Amino acid sequence: MPGMLGDTATDCIDMVHLPAQAAALITRLQQQVQAQAREIAWARAKLEKVNFELARLKRWKFGARTEAMTAQQRALFQEALAEDEASLQAQLAALQRDLPQAPKVPKAPPRRPRRQALPEHLERVEHRHEPADTTCPSPECGRPMQRIGEDVSERLDIIPARFFVHRHIYGKWACCCCQQIRQEPAEPDVVAGGIPASGLVAHTLISRFVDHLPYYRQEPINARSGAHTPRSTLATWAGAGGAALQPLYEAQRRFILGCRVLHADETPVPLLEPGSGKTKKAYIWAWARSHHDPHPGVVYEFCPGRGSQYPVAFLGGKGPPYPEPAWNGTLITDQYAGYNAVLDARLYPQRRSAACAAHARRRFEELSQRGQQGQWRGRRGAAALGAALPG
Repeated sequence: MPGMLGDTATDCIDMVHLPAQAAALITRLQQQVQAQAREIAWARAKLEKVNFELARLKRWKFGARTEAMTAQQRALFQEALAEDEASLQAQLAALQRDLPQAPKVPKAPPRRPRRQALPEHLERVEHRHEPADTTCPSPECGRPMQRIGEDVSERLDIIPARFFVHRHIYGKWACCCCQQIRQEPAEPDVVAGGIPASGLVAHTLISRFVDHLPYYRQEPINARSGAHTPRSTLATWAGAGGAALQPLYEAQRRFILGCRVLHADETPVPLLEPGSGKTKKAYIWAWARSHHDPHPGVVYEFCPGRGSQYPVAFLGGKGPPYPEPAWNGTLITDQYAGYNAVLDARLYPQRRSAACAAHARRRFEELSQRGQQGQWRGRRGAAALGAALPG
């Protein structure tokens, strides 16, 4: 090892005529170099073992289907693999025996986990625990004891869903002289003529679409609290609740379309197909205001497909179901061809298309990859990017 006090370097040094301190220093440095060499050899053997195991696992798990080995094929090589692994283990053990014993540092005692305080906004129900007799139990004393403090412990609890009934009593008032009757009109309900209040309808919708609880699971949950709600009834309530929320959706949509820069994207979701027992692919389209806008917002639209008719209808200008004037501005999307219909300069001259920067970056990332396949994909991506960008 050039430049270090190894065996070759110390052969030409006369250790006898050197001062005692210099000879001791050279000997100590030589021992350190040898110890480091043993550590490096052990680390290399350890790395070789890890690389061997990693390559084997990758071969088995990520190999091509035509090249991956089956369980019967792997059994043919088990003995050879076991021999190689045993040889590596023996080499590691031999190298580890030559390493100097490092002093064992005593472990610090495990820290007791610190429980976080319960939120302050939760309701506190106090339970007082005081002795029945507060006089001194000593027979020689018997005097009244004084309270010197208290210990407080808190436990988190929950009250399960509790059903109750709203009773709306509408008084009737009559005039004996004019023969007229006066009574307050009935309050509007989400389900006209039904028994659920707005809170129960909202709870059903949140359980279904936020907590992802199907109606056949909500039915026994409500039954444990003493309310019989068949799944068909729950579905009817949810449908009525969705119809009641339609004006709120329209207001949110108008708010989103009030921005001059929009982001759009779609994602697939499985949809049960009645009668077939299978699912088909539906899509949820997301329309969001620009993150530079001082009032952010996003609206989601469920559509049974991915065709261009859905963004055309959402952005307006084509009559029902959204008869408002067509939206104009800059639309940021990926290179999906379904958005071409809403960005046609001949039909919508006031709209501009802004490609997604992340998708453009992928093309340059592919160009930087090495190998024939990466270069071919990079050339194809560059050609597609050049065709998509203006100019």
